[in-house]
Amino acid sequence: MQYKEVRKQRAEPLRINTLSTSKFAIFVDLENSGAKVETLSNILEKVKIRGDMLIGKVYGYTDRFSSLKELLLSNTFTVVPSLRFGVAQKNNADILLVLDALEVAYQNPLIDSFCIVSGDSDYVPLVGKLKSMGKFVMGISRSEVASSIFINACNEFQFLESVAVRRKPEPKRKKTADDAQGDDLALLKLIESVLDDKVDEDEMFASELKGVLLRLRPDFNEKTYGFATFGKLLTSLSAKYGTIKVRSDNYNVLVSLESETSDTEKQSKQLTLDNWVKAFKEQLDHYKSDGFDRINPSILKADIQSLYPDFTEKSIGFKRFSDVLKNLEKESVLSLEMDEQKNMLIKML
Repeated sequence: MQYKEVRKQRAEPLRINTLSTSKFAIFVDLENSGAKVETLSNILEKVKIRGDMLIGKVYGYTDRFSSLKELLLSNTFTVVPSLRFGVAQKNNADILLVLDALEVAYQNPLIDSFCIVSGDSDYVPLVGKLKSMGKFVMGISRSEVASSIFINACNEFQFLESVAVRRKPEPKRKKTADDAQGDDLALLKLIESVLDDKVDEDEMFASELKGVLLRLRPDFNEKTYGFATFGKLLTSLSAKYGTIKVRSDNYNVLVSLESETSDTEKQSKQLTLDNWVKAFKEQLDHYKSDGFDRINPSILKADIQSLYPDFTEKSIGFKRFSDVLKNLEKESVLSLEMDEQKNMLIKML
């Protein structure tokens, strides 16, 4: 009996994602990220799914970011205000960020991962130095301002537009006695987001999943939802909504996303000549509501393909994606611009 227990204890950690135990320091350049409350919340969610956030600093803070106060305070961020000088009114946020990141790298041995929220190529030497010290570097930025040099320098990079989780709004319904115990649908969406982010594994230990949920929502407790154990809560969510799968492996409970195999769902998620303009407009409205004025066309195409897996330009009567965009411009759905490097950008209307 004792021998079996020892084997269980040794085998279990081998399946746990090592990123889940990472210790992060996050540095946010507010002026380059154009942060809103929802955007910064999504950034923090991405980081906390990967590990513990021990240090957080934001740079370039001014009164126009006052809506972020509660979020910054609740996540123990240190705020560095924006001090401008000179004819060009340039601020010193970038050099302060570099100095602070290096100080943390040299003086805090607990930190093994860094998240830099900016796309400025000026941070490339910092990324190189952190990587040479064995640190994991994750970059996040708006596609509009992201430098390809900075993108390629990071161990992992994500566009802000992609970090924002796209969820279909649920129809409003009257509260019942079950709802009073806790919003299980909101919890399910959060669990789906965590599982969807597990790109290296198909399944996740329930104990690991609960640890991530506690990082994201420190007040989480399964008893709030009327269940004595976390496993019973997961089983109930699986039976009620059918979007997650729960199974037992010896003494372990494993959770994964349920695969979408319904033919009716596939048919309903197709772009046609009648609905494609509306679908593109809805996606562009998502970006606009998240505070993005311009995006790279590759972001729009990737999100459309994610929503409609069978999408091709030919299916809606075009040869190239650029032709699709030009048609949308004629329909006054968007405006096309070129940046300094002659790259096409989509401007929201």
